[in-house]
Amino acid sequence: MPLPGIEAVILGVDAVAREAMLFAAIGFLIGGIDDLAVDLVFLWSRLRKSLKPAPRRAPVRDGGRLAIFVPAWDESAVIGQMLRTALARYDYADYRLYVGVYPNDPATLAVAGAVAAEDARVRIVINERPGGTTKADCLNAVWRALMRDEAVEGPVRAIVLHDAEDVVHPDELGVIAAWLADHQAVQIPVLPLPDPRSPLIAGHYLDEFAEAHAKNLAVREALGAALPFAGVGCAIDRALLGQIAEARGGLPFDESSLTEDYELGLTVAAMGGRTKLARHRDADGRLVAVRGYFPSALPAAVRQKARWMTGIALAGWDRTGWAHKGSIGEHWMRMRDRRATLAIPVLAIAYLALIAWGASLAVHLAAGSLLPEPEGAVRWLLAANGALLGWRVAMRALFTGRAYGAVEALLSIPRLFVANLVALLAARRAIAIYLPTLRGQRPVWEKTAHHFPDSEESEPA
Repeated sequence: MPLPGIEAVILGVDAVAREAMLFAAIGFLIGGIDDLAVDLVFLWSRLRKSLKPAPRRAPVRDGGRLAIFVPAWDESAVIGQMLRTALARYDYADYRLYVGVYPNDPATLAVAGAVAAEDARVRIVINERPGGTTKADCLNAVWRALMRDEAVEGPVRAIVLHDAEDVVHPDELGVIAAWLADHQAVQIPVLPLPDPRSPLIAGHYLDEFAEAHAKNLAVREALGAALPFAGVGCAIDRALLGQIAEARGGLPFDESSLTEDYELGLTVAAMGGRTKLARHRDADGRLVAVRGYFPSALPAAVRQKARWMTGIALAGWDRTGWAHKGSIGEHWMRMRDRRATLAIPVLAIAYLALIAWGASLAVHLAAGSLLPEPEGAVRWLLAANGALLGWRVAMRALFTGRAYGAVEALLSIPRLFVANLVALLAARRAIAIYLPTLRGQRPVWEKTAHHFPDSEESEPA
């Protein structure tokens, strides 16, 4: 029998553990059903494509001149290798790399300028403002330079977006040009490179992008919902981007946004443009995709995820709202984009429940009493969540395995906990970033340090 003085403690701890568990379990059930519905739509769309496969579209080598925008703030460590690799790899007839730099970043200017001196296909654009501003501001400076060039040389076919650390594929521009024949925008997949220095922190990006760019974007496409851009490996028809610029006072990229790439994809759809998710394999069977290293340290990953969370789930909700007369699929996908605002509190309370159950177990052991077991509907709720979690783990491992192999597929299981930790820490930082914007403060380009691969040994198939 427990001592009289400890009974109140036992009741209190049990109550906290029970209520926290119930709240988290209901939240997990809603999220699990949402994820399962996406998986079912994906399987349905794959079945339809297998019954009526679309004709394969081969890359073209001459589909009009393409302008590739590369914003670069404090990127002296990678910009030279990125530009030289792109120039050596691209199998396309007519393109130009526009590199946006800043007057107060002489290191990046010197490295990029050295490449431009070697190859006329590289054009250096120095921003009038000192850095760092926003990425959109840098892109707008490049846009103004492009318009000056077009006044002399004529208009380009489309604008392609890249970052300074990207490893490009030789067929990328050819695939993009082929789909631009009847689409206004194209997004090719993004595949993070496995980083042996950080199998967990950097590795969790492998899992997220493998699933997002093989399944989630494909589901959006199947539902007819807008496809947000990844900011790299995406191309926009020049005429449509010009229309967007006119609607925004002359500049196509919104300088007040932390995720201008995400919003630009929604804007393309709102203006009637069709976006294609182009998944194409080259002659060797490798996926035509943008590759690159992602943050390998926890603080850098948290900063990056916080920017995404602020721009998409918090400020993005204010800025983009819901699609006017949008379909159910469109509203569903936008809600999924913003579900972090609901999922993070649920996740936090779930961890609180684990701590509370641990405390409950300790108190019951000390008192010599039995730990209460879930009963009735709660037991069924936990069983359903267990099944949905098993399915979610299997699906993530499946997509990671398809992109990176069996070892990374197995690592994707413990990386679920890493992803949750990064998300929890990023949520706190995102709120700190978001609140000042409500008072009119302009966002700042809070970038992370990058590095470029020395060889192709770590590139996935």
